[in-house]
Amino acid sequence: MEWEPRDRMELNEQKKEYSAVTRNCFEWVEAVVTSIVVVVLLFTFLFRVVNVNGQSMEDTIHNEDKVLLTNLFYEPENGDVVVISRAQHFEEPIIKRVIATEGQTLKIDFNTGDVYVDGVLLDEPYIKTPTTDNEGGEIPEVIPEGYVFVMGDNRGNSLDSRSEQIGLIDKRNIIGKAQYIVFPFDRIGGIG
Repeated sequence: MEWEPRDRMELNEQKKEYSAVTRNCFEWVEAVVTSIVVVVLLFTFLFRVVNVNGQSMEDTIHNEDKVLLTNLFYEPENGDVVVISRAQHFEEPIIKRVIATEGQTLKIDFNTGDVYVDGVLLDEPYIKTPTTDNEGGEIPEVIPEGYVFVMGDNRGNSLDSRSEQIGLIDKRNIIGKAQYIVFPFDRIGGIG
């Protein structure tokens, strides 16, 4: 039996269709793999999601909230909420607010609960309780180079830089800045 031109045309059409389907499948696989690689790279070098344990940052962040961090080229600033790695005395990462950075002067009036940085009274609408507990730690007048002083927003229930157990935080141990609450869904939003 000999092939007729019509059979050859049909065969060529089938090959073209098969080739187009194969090419389309490879394009989809390539798009999915590329997307996965991009997401992995973003969450490795730019973003991280961290689970919060404890009540030291209430009412800003609650126990079991999940927060999104940014960590690429991050330099801590006053008022930032940061996550600190386990490397510094902790079993798991902790989350606190930066109160003073290297070179700044710090004074806490434990009678009134007022906190002064560089002689200026901090406006702290985010705190749950005033800063009236010293926690027994030595608080330097000037924060040394490479360190920050941190406290939780729930000052009455926070183990932070006021404590001998924690003290000043080496900036190298800061994982990143907490930007958003991503879970639970009813609390999604930016962190101020």
